[in-house]
Amino acid sequence: QVQLVESGGGLVQAGGSLRLSCAASGRTFSSYAMGWFRQAPGKEREFVATINWSGRSTYYADSVKGRFTISRDNAKNTVYLQMNVLKPEDTAVYYCAGGKTTGGRAYDYDYWGQGTQVTVSS
Repeated sequence: QVQLVESGGGLVQAGGSLRLSCAASGRTFSSYAMGWFRQAPGKEREFVATINWSGRSTYYADSVKGRFTISRDNAKNTVYLQMNVLKPEDTAVYYCAGGKTTGGRAYDYDYWGQGTQVTVSS
């Protein structure tokens, strides 16, 4: 099975930036679409961004479009989420996920990391 480990979360002031990383095990990483989701306390897990196997297609939630950028480096088995102009509303646990398609729902993905906390202060 594919194992995913997120890193890069932390505390940042509103308007600041963070870059999250998700390291994947296994030699089939390049065949998976990868996504980022987030979940705040008391809220459902929501879609953030996704990227296809080659990195040529990306999709973003409206709430992060223009501020966040998803990318991948298949040679390093790693997917990234660059987060700029962070807002307090971005505070959540961020999860990376792998699946067969670049879907916008949690059930579109088969493999999940344990998450990394992002806290944005005002």
